[in-house]
Amino acid sequence: MSAGTPQEDEGFMRQALGEAIRAVDHGDVPVGAVVARGGEVIGSAHNEREVRGDPTAHAEILALREAAATLKSWRLSGAVLYVTLEPCPMCAGAGVLARLERLVYGPQDPRAGAAYSLYNIPEDPRLNHNVAITSGVLARESEALLRSFFETRRGQGALL
Repeated sequence: MSAGTPQEDEGFMRQALGEAIRAVDHGDVPVGAVVARGGEVIGSAHNEREVRGDPTAHAEILALREAAATLKSWRLSGAVLYVTLEPCPMCAGAGVLARLERLVYGPQDPRAGAAYSLYNIPEDPRLNHNVAITSGVLARESEALLRSFFETRRGQGALL
């Protein structure tokens, strides 16, 4: 299993942050994801739950679907998922099922995180595939974007 360089991880995470910013345009929580393999982006997305009215339209799921379409295969062996927030159980499980090599994320999510905080699905030895994890990449930038989004929403009286 190969580890990306810190510079490579940061570069792809910056692209994921760009995706996260796009989610704000339609009122979605700013989470972005990029799937890369061989140094190239093969899928990218941001949260679209609000705009699609779909509870599964998380950035990670949409980026994995795009990557699978690009490769014409559900097996994303050798691919890395970059996401601006620790994945939830659904998204962490999807990464395992896609046979990702690595998961790289920003800050931990103490309320729903399933790659360290509440569970560790990607590295669970009981599963038939494990995904290596790197956390904390551009965490401060991701946290600032999320904090700003929720402060603005709360200021507008929105229920979250």
